[in-house]
Amino acid sequence: MSEFRSGFACFVGRPNAGKSTLMNALVGEKVAIMSSRPQTTRRAIRGIVSREDAQLVIVDTPGLHRPRTLLGQRLNDLVRETFAEVDVIGFCLPANERIGPGDRWIARELAAARAPVVAIVTKLDTVPRERVAEHLLAVSELGDWADVVPVSSIKGIQVDVLTDVLVKHLPVGPPLYPEGEITDEPEDVRVAELIREAALEGVRDELPHSIAVVVEEMVEPEDGGVLQVRAHVFVERDSQKGIIIGKGGSRLKEVGATARQGIERLLGRRVYLDLHVKVAKDWQRDPKQLGRLGF
Repeated sequence: MSEFRSGFACFVGRPNAGKSTLMNALVGEKVAIMSSRPQTTRRAIRGIVSREDAQLVIVDTPGLHRPRTLLGQRLNDLVRETFAEVDVIGFCLPANERIGPGDRWIARELAAARAPVVAIVTKLDTVPRERVAEHLLAVSELGDWADVVPVSSIKGIQVDVLTDVLVKHLPVGPPLYPEGEITDEPEDVRVAELIREAALEGVRDELPHSIAVVVEEMVEPEDGGVLQVRAHVFVERDSQKGIIIGKGGSRLKEVGATARQGIERLLGRRVYLDLHVKVAKDWQRDPKQLGRLGF
């Protein structure tokens, strides 16, 4: 039997490169929320893959981008701190988009990384075979990678191969988390993320970055019945508050219904969700408010 390996991998890439979907595919369960909106991920979320021979802890990071706000700057700093500390880095490059200046910028950042970098070509199922070959060649020329692995998270193509490749770069060591655990994210944070995921669906372009969610309390009833969850959805302007609430509260009702289903699936029990929309003016640029909202 080969020696047990354990350690950390992180996924980096520009916004919407398929990092969160890939992490969920490797873990085999939904750990990170997903949206077609760029910059959906706002914190380093850990997903845990346990096998007989290894335990791989994947850190999904926000998309690296040229920041326009203090929040953007803090998210970039978080990504850099994360990839400075892991054992292997997965650089995600979607197959359906040509390599652009953003990818080259990240490749330059990663050139100085201490850990080996595996280039991962994501969204393999979205392009014809000849495009894949062309893209793989371009990716190979972009940097000095430890490995290049094309995958499709949605179709499950080469997901196990990628796990093997990442595990190969981990040090020998005991498991870091108990067996059966799939994330170390606190429950209230996961609940807040599910509410934000529901709120992101179908909103206009300028709004997604302005949405933040904080779970104020989760009250356990004495009779062990329906769990009471009270949460605040924060936006930056009154006009955005109107968009989230919708005509006669219709939009907020939809958000609440969708989020409640996700929360009940996560917790395996019935939930009463009480949502309130609040304005925190220009919170993405305000250090005090960023701190209060957990950034």
